[in-house]
Amino acid sequence: MELFPHNSKVDFMGQRYVWFAISGLLILLSVVGLAVRGINFGIDFTGGMVMEVRYPEAVNLETVREQLAAGGFDDAQAQRFGADRDVLVRLPPQAGVEAKQLGDRVLTVLATHDPGVQLLRVEYVGPQVGEELANQGGLALLIAITGILLYVGLRFEFRLASGAIIALIHDVIITIGVISWTQVSFDLSVLAAVLGIIGYSINDSIVIFDRIRENFIKLRRLTPIEVINISVNQTLSRTIMTNLTVFLVLIALLVLGGDTLRPFSIAMVVGSIVGTYSTIYVASSLALQMGVRREHLLPVVREGPKDQI
Repeated sequence: MELFPHNSKVDFMGQRYVWFAISGLLILLSVVGLAVRGINFGIDFTGGMVMEVRYPEAVNLETVREQLAAGGFDDAQAQRFGADRDVLVRLPPQAGVEAKQLGDRVLTVLATHDPGVQLLRVEYVGPQVGEELANQGGLALLIAITGILLYVGLRFEFRLASGAIIALIHDVIITIGVISWTQVSFDLSVLAAVLGIIGYSINDSIVIFDRIRENFIKLRRLTPIEVINISVNQTLSRTIMTNLTVFLVLIALLVLGGDTLRPFSIAMVVGSIVGTYSTIYVASSLALQMGVRREHLLPVVREGPKDQI
């Protein structure tokens, strides 16, 4: 099934400067957002209190969140923990309040609406643990980018590899910039989403670059702009169908997943949109701007030593 004809002739490369300007503006806004608003780190990185409560019967999470907000705990997070009766409540650290006292106050608020609620456990996550998670998360991000850099550098010619890596960094910066401006809680799930975006984005670039390499060898009489345009058009249906399928799943998670999955869903939705257009208008266009030509992609033929008589 193809959404677009295999021989469609959309002039993607003719619009590259417009998209360069849009990407530059988005990156600038992202950097400004990080400088002005920063990142709203979640409890996973800042530390805080985790408590598990059990209700006598199944409870609605939205009701629990409303009760906590009404009791003065606007930053509280509530999620399922096993059965429908068990709820996990997370709270950011509060100066001068011990974990036990904080747990008692939360339990009092919840018991006001349902006297049968029970406190099963209370744990405090210190700032040192959160700092360690942040360091490990940053290291994971660095290792992922380095591994992809090595793989792409070995598989493709320098100009194509550079375009793919720059597009990858472009996607991550814009995604984190949107998270910064919207002040979505940056927790471990969002970090996982960023790592997923890295793999998601580079996969699209590899598919198009494989076609570009093939067409440069086959279509010898065409200019680099024509070859890249043909390659992008030939993979357009695959790109749109794959990304549309992922996008629909992410929208379902965003709408139906609740507050727990919302930060992850927002990050993935933004990353999927940015990654789709950057594969075409950033990765491929940058390779063209760096002067990729047919002779750069021809396999190197090495002549062996001549037999001596």
